[in-house]
Amino acid sequence: MADLALQKLALNAILSLPTPILRMLSGGGVVHKGGRTLDPHFQLMAAQAKGQPPMSSVTAVEARMAAKAGFALASARPEPGVRWEARVLDGPDGPVPTRVYRPDNQDPDMPALTWLHMGGGVIGDLETCHAFCTVLAKTIRCAVISVDYRLAPEHRYPAGLDDSMFAYRFVRDHAADFGAPEGQAAIGGDSMGGYFSAIIAQDLKAAGEPQPSYALLIYPCVDVASETPSMTLHADTYPLTRDTMNWFMAQYLSADADPATPRLSPIRAADLSGLAPTLVVTAGFDPLSDQGEDYAKRLMAAGVPTVFRSYDSLPHGFTGFGALPAADRACREIAALARRAATGDLFRATQDPGATGP
Repeated sequence: MADLALQKLALNAILSLPTPILRMLSGGGVVHKGGRTLDPHFQLMAAQAKGQPPMSSVTAVEARMAAKAGFALASARPEPGVRWEARVLDGPDGPVPTRVYRPDNQDPDMPALTWLHMGGGVIGDLETCHAFCTVLAKTIRCAVISVDYRLAPEHRYPAGLDDSMFAYRFVRDHAADFGAPEGQAAIGGDSMGGYFSAIIAQDLKAAGEPQPSYALLIYPCVDVASETPSMTLHADTYPLTRDTMNWFMAQYLSADADPATPRLSPIRAADLSGLAPTLVVTAGFDPLSDQGEDYAKRLMAAGVPTVFRSYDSLPHGFTGFGALPAADRACREIAALARRAATGDLFRATQDPGATGP
């Protein structure tokens, strides 16, 4: 812990340097792709990560350890005024660990938010977005229940998705226990968590169950069967590369899985009407940026109340990098938008995909 504290102090000192020095330490110049300029702090992080072995060259256990250390260093401090506690749910396939966040200023009218962390279905845990969950809880003024779903390759598709669906239904059916209105729950997540959230909304529709109060999809994957131009443009962009994305899916998918089915590629569903009001957020430097925007457009075309935001200067995974100023600002803006989504105010005005910022 002492070493981590010293590393964080060193990182904060570096992050306080002027932009020209940050770029110089990154090798000089400006990273500009697709009409977008990478934030200088992330440019430095990317430069420092060069030379590290690709995730596809290590085991899943080694990848988890490396990711855990990286997120611990770059994460923000938890928000004051939020308390949390562990709670293990008795799932049909075994225990499902969760962490329940409750803000001191909780609004009893706000639905509880079931949160699913990022990590490609292979890495990540309750610590991955711990700080961001405290921001969500305090800003939305709601209970946030973060889910530690099973990971691949030890537990391939659909294990993690099944855990996430079970946890969402539990939160919905026991909402009052979390200080929320009875029967009201939202679903949300980043990256793989956003992917699961999109599928859960579609599965609920297919089952004839009520939709979540709203869905929050942050840089989601929604198509594992094809590639969009951003997958090529950002094939080697830090921290998510095309190689890493392919490695994640190789660990997650079972041998007989068909990537083109809507339960694996939710954007391929024939009819998206009737889904929950949805806030879709993407990052500009991300192989998945096109997928999130395309899904938002399809939701809008289907008549689903949808708001789209792109943080053009940030890369994939920024919710886990709250120590970096631009990521911290984005996380707080997203939480404020989610508060408006919870009240319904966000979806009263129609907005076009491609709009950036609140």
